[in-house]
Amino acid sequence: MTAAESPGPTTGENPPPHEPIPADGGSVPPAAASGADPVAELRAALDAALAKAAENHELHLRARAETENVRRRGQDDVSKAHKFAIENFAEALVPVSDSLEKALEDRSANAQALRDGVEITLRQLRAAFERGRLKEINPVGEKFDPHRHQAISAVPGDGKLPPNHVVAVLQKGWMISDRVLRPALVTVVQGS
Repeated sequence: MTAAESPGPTTGENPPPHEPIPADGGSVPPAAASGADPVAELRAALDAALAKAAENHELHLRARAETENVRRRGQDDVSKAHKFAIENFAEALVPVSDSLEKALEDRSANAQALRDGVEITLRQLRAAFERGRLKEINPVGEKFDPHRHQAISAVPGDGKLPPNHVVAVLQKGWMISDRVLRPALVTVVQGS
C-alpha cells in the first residue's frame, strides 16, 4: 500500500490540511472536529481581536485626554493662585494708601494729629504684612546669622553682649514665611 492509498495518517506523517492539530498536542477542538470552516473561525477571532484593540485604543486616547485636562487644570490653578495671592495682598494695602492720602490732604498744622494718623497707617500696613505672611527681622541682641543678617560693621565689645551678636540694627530685614526677602543690616560685636 502506498502513502496515497493509506486510509489515515500514521505516526510521523503530516495530517491532511483539513484537520488542524492543536499546538499543545491536545485533542482537536470541537469546532474543527465538527467540520466548521477554519477560515471563518480565524476571521471571527481576528474580528474579536480588532474590536478589542479598537476598544483599548479608545481607552488609551481617553486616558491621554484626561491626563492633558488634569495638567491644564493644574496650570490654571497655579496661575490663579499666583494672581489671587497678589490680589489679596493688594486689597490689604489699599486702605494704607487711603490713609496716606488723607494725611496729605490735612492742612491743619497739628503735629500730634499728623503723628497719630501716621501711627494708625503704620498699624494698617503691619496688619497687611501679617496677612501676607511678611515678617520683620529685628535681631538686636541675637547671635549673628549670615542667612538672615548682613553685617555692615563690627564694634568692640562692652561686655553686655558676647562676640558675634547683633548690637544694632541699621535697617530691619523682612521674611516671607520662612524665606528671607531682605536681610537685616546690622552692626555686630567683634570676636576676640
